[in-house]
Amino acid sequence: MNLDAQSVWQRCLEFVRSNISEQAFTTWFNPIVPLRLNGTVLTIQVPSQYFYEYLEEHFVYLLRAAIDKEIGKNGRLEYSVIVDRGNENNQPYTVNLPNGSKSSKTGPKKDGSENQNNYTSPFYIQAIDKSVKNSNLNPNYTFENYIEGDCNRLARSAGFAVAQKPGITSFNPLMLYGGVGLGKTHLVQAVGNEILRKEDFTGKFVLYVSSEKFTNQFIEALKANQMREFQNFYLQVDVLIIDDVQFLSGKEKTQEMFFHIFNHLHQSGKQIIMTSDCPPRELKGLQERLLSRFKWGLTADLQTPDFETRIAIIQKKMQADGINIPEDVLEYLAHTIDTNIRELEGVLISLIAHASLVRQDIDVPLAKQILKNIVHDIETEVGIDFIQKTVAEYFKLKVEDLKAKTRKKEIVIARQIAMYFSKEYTNHSLKSIGYHFGGRDHSTVIHAVQSVNDMLEKDNELKQKIKDVNKQLKMTSR
Repeated sequence: MNLDAQSVWQRCLEFVRSNISEQAFTTWFNPIVPLRLNGTVLTIQVPSQYFYEYLEEHFVYLLRAAIDKEIGKNGRLEYSVIVDRGNENNQPYTVNLPNGSKSSKTGPKKDGSENQNNYTSPFYIQAIDKSVKNSNLNPNYTFENYIEGDCNRLARSAGFAVAQKPGITSFNPLMLYGGVGLGKTHLVQAVGNEILRKEDFTGKFVLYVSSEKFTNQFIEALKANQMREFQNFYLQVDVLIIDDVQFLSGKEKTQEMFFHIFNHLHQSGKQIIMTSDCPPRELKGLQERLLSRFKWGLTADLQTPDFETRIAIIQKKMQADGINIPEDVLEYLAHTIDTNIRELEGVLISLIAHASLVRQDIDVPLAKQILKNIVHDIETEVGIDFIQKTVAEYFKLKVEDLKAKTRKKEIVIARQIAMYFSKEYTNHSLKSIGYHFGGRDHSTVIHAVQSVNDMLEKDNELKQKIKDVNKQLKMTSR
């Protein structure tokens, strides 16, 4: 055995031992045997493939630090993994694995010699020019203009806690998930901006990147043979914010790279923040080892904002733009767009622009016109207004009658039928449907739907009328 390898490894063990528990040291480092030191490459023998993978996943940063200390920044570590322990007549069969690369395996050739790998560790970090530390953050995304409600309170609180102590809290990684347009990107970028704003974190490298951009950068690095530069760049990030990780699905090589970057950053005490459109357990096409890491910290969801939160969002936007909107318009928008904050903000921008360009006052008719032009599946041809008009004409009533407080039987029945079809043909919530019928609550809509279902089963005359109205609506929806 090479004595130099023995002495170098012993000093590495002293460093490792001072940084982990005695039980972990005994279990994972006592069985390791130093084999040789060839220049700056130290080869160690481990008893199994699983043993190697566990070291890579849990202690790679510690090993890297030990190698740096004893051999220098150019030092490299190579594993010799025992695959077959052999017997007295045959030497154990091993494969050699360079640190951080499970794909480049080598073993004994037929002549008994071993393949050698020209390998540069992905954990060799070069300094990067400070001028290229572009965080890609939108400065408009802050906690100050992020509206908190029951729908996002946990996510917002966790994000704010991470911004105060990135990499230190148990919320690492922080995974936020939710549907389109619910504020995930705003919140994670608010975390990044808050970190950069604090004097205590001056010089921190905060990076926001979409998973699509990460993948494209990885592909370009592969084509240009610049994998080391790509790795070095990401390994120096202090706070990595990666958006829409579900788009890594099926991209095996990109996932492999992200896995190693994730491991290194996490074990170095760096903060990782991610978003997706669903919880980790529902993500498809991702490696199990990645999914397990996504669950290490905190997972929080962002839900559809309730009516009060939507009102607050509109008011905050109007306040920022110095514009007043009538109360009835504000309520109409909050009731009508009840699934997507991004659509709500888009409607507000269009409404303000339109009113300014044509010098028209902002009112409900203008809001309805804007909605029909830009909001998909909210005000379609068969929207609530059209349903109300169709039902009113069929029963020879006025639309205002359907919204009135009157309890006349013929009007109540017509109103219930209109509510029933509003639920069938639109994406409006029960609360939103009730609002469009004179400000009634969701329980009234539920009762209306149940009443119509009873009519369809028990009253043949009304059943035929309901079918006639439905036929007219179906003709329009084609």
